[in-house]
Amino acid sequence: MEISSIGTDPWMVSSSFSRSQGSELHKGHGQVEAQSRRQQQPDELDTREERQVQELRKRDQEVRAHEQAHAAVGGPYVTSGISYDFVVGSDGQRYAVGGEVSIDTSPVAGDPEATILKMEVVRRAALAPAEPSPQDVKVAAQASAAEREARQELVRLERERERETDAPAGAFSGFHIDILA
Repeated sequence: MEISSIGTDPWMVSSSFSRSQGSELHKGHGQVEAQSRRQQQPDELDTREERQVQELRKRDQEVRAHEQAHAAVGGPYVTSGISYDFVVGSDGQRYAVGGEVSIDTSPVAGDPEATILKMEVVRRAALAPAEPSPQDVKVAAQASAAEREARQELVRLERERERETDAPAGAFSGFHIDILA
């Protein structure tokens, strides 16, 4: 699975099941023999081919659930739909063995509060699948770091605002004196 992002630090998430690994499920020494047998008996698969098809079906379900979890939680920050990498099984069907969801991970310029909220969503999207990949965890950590930076910026801005509203040096502030004569 692969997740791409739009922003200053694009994140690419790769699953442990690469395109070449998926391709190996339907390639091999017996492929030519299997193809010639299927031409003679197209609806019949041998035991090894059936096992490969079952593995591909399982992987297809895992990949689709994983990518859909990213997309569902990414919400408004998903910049494109899910795209899948497919292989063709011994049965002639296409199976997803990898995928990609593009999510905008850039900070919101000039708005640390919005950046904090956005990075919370990005982190949840990265960790949304039942089994986040190591890269998913890395993306979540990057979103947490960006969120921390935005929080620090927010504190800095609040301190500046407080200084601007303080009374000039030497003036009394916060006191009320009543004098009766």
